[in-house]
Amino acid sequence: MVAALQALYRKGRDQWLFQLRDAEAGTVTLTNRRVFIVPTRAGLAFAVLLLVMLIGALNYSLGLGFALTFFAAACAVADMVLTAKNLAQLQLAPGRAQPVFAGEEAQFELHLLNRSKQDRYAVWLGFQADGEPRHVTDVAAGGSSAVLLAARSSERGWLTAPRVRLVTRFPLGLFRAWAYWRPDAQVLVYPAPELPAPPLPSSGAASEDGHGTVGLDNFAGIRSYQPGDPLKHLAWRQIARHDPALGGQLVSKHFEGGAVAELCLDFAALPLHGDLEQKLARMASWVLQAEQRALPYRFRLAQHDYGPALGDAHRAACLRALALFGKEGQ
Repeated sequence: MVAALQALYRKGRDQWLFQLRDAEAGTVTLTNRRVFIVPTRAGLAFAVLLLVMLIGALNYSLGLGFALTFFAAACAVADMVLTAKNLAQLQLAPGRAQPVFAGEEAQFELHLLNRSKQDRYAVWLGFQADGEPRHVTDVAAGGSSAVLLAARSSERGWLTAPRVRLVTRFPLGLFRAWAYWRPDAQVLVYPAPELPAPPLPSSGAASEDGHGTVGLDNFAGIRSYQPGDPLKHLAWRQIARHDPALGGQLVSKHFEGGAVAELCLDFAALPLHGDLEQKLARMASWVLQAEQRALPYRFRLAQHDYGPALGDAHRAACLRALALFGKEGQ
């Protein structure tokens, strides 16, 4: 009971003192209240030096000593103001985040917008959990800057962006200003493909004429073009992605004799025993194999029934269904 009250107190204190909010949607402005500033080690050493200079000027009644001491103190005060202004009124917005497979690093794109007439220099960014920020950027007056921050993904599903810390010591390094921001950004994490990859399933429902969707032969994939290949066997979809005039290579469809059943990746056809995550990993591996071999495939998982089709959109839809299977908010 005491531990729960202490945790609740610390959470409320941090939210009030450091503005540690939940994810903030849209563009966020770093107001003056959200920027904190403390002296650095160099700043503390400089304060000690000012104190020694002041004592020396008092002991020896040195007018120039007083002038130098007060001038140096004024420079420190100006540095404190400029350091805080280097972060204040910056606008922050999340960018795009591409899906990744579990175990890979998710790349969160973050945008810094500077609507003021003052350039912002040496703004360091990083996730709070990673310690000291390791990415630095400058933001010109009236301009913007984009930064990519990486976070390790451990399991499938939605990965929310961790809290971001912005730090600056510009211009003299006597003070350290920082602010926190929790961007409203998510990355979809696909299940990691099973390795080594098992072969594609050979069972399926045959078409009415006993042949596959490609005609009289069994479509087995694509290969490099060989002289004598008929024009109707050229893989125009793959050729269109790589223009031969720009150094691309002609490719042809490869067929194997005999009738073929439709390639169907059905989660229900997997053995009942076994771990759920392993089954999802196998399905992800089959999706990637079918796409790599340019084999149109049907995908079935619970209420999802896609295809038969091929391409980036079909692949993304299948992997998304695998990533969110059994998750809340699917």
